[in-house]
Amino acid sequence: MASIKNDQDLRHALNQLPTDRQRIIGALFAQSVLHLNQEERIERALETAVKTAAGEAELEDAFRAAKTRATKTYTACGTDTDWLAQADHFVAAAAATALTPDALQTDRQNRAWKAAVQARMAKNCELMEDEDGESQTEAEQQYRIANEYLDKA
Repeated sequence: MASIKNDQDLRHALNQLPTDRQRIIGALFAQSVLHLNQEERIERALETAVKTAAGEAELEDAFRAAKTRATKTYTACGTDTDWLAQADHFVAAAAATALTPDALQTDRQNRAWKAAVQARMAKNCELMEDEDGESQTEAEQQYRIANEYLDKA
């Protein structure tokens, strides 16, 4: 039974995963903030990313769709007025990061951790628009997701 309670535990657990499982859990982190997404292709890309039996061509197509959206929305991060547009960018970036092909990864990068950070950025942008705040941080949500995923695996 997994017991992730902080970022150090999370990073350690993610670093133990093979790349295909990093992709899946990274996509689960991105799905956690999917409500901030404004592009249907990102939802489909994440559906592909969580499939254990997804083929290489299917994953490549999903990566390209997510990367295209992240690139297209990157300019939203230069404005200081549309936090939800910025959140949309970070959701796409989280999806693209989770789906990054092995050939584009370095040994020091962990796609799941990078997707987690991008998802947190999306949530932070949402918080700028939300006057009520949040009852659970995105980090705590990710610990729960990781614990559940690792318990099933």
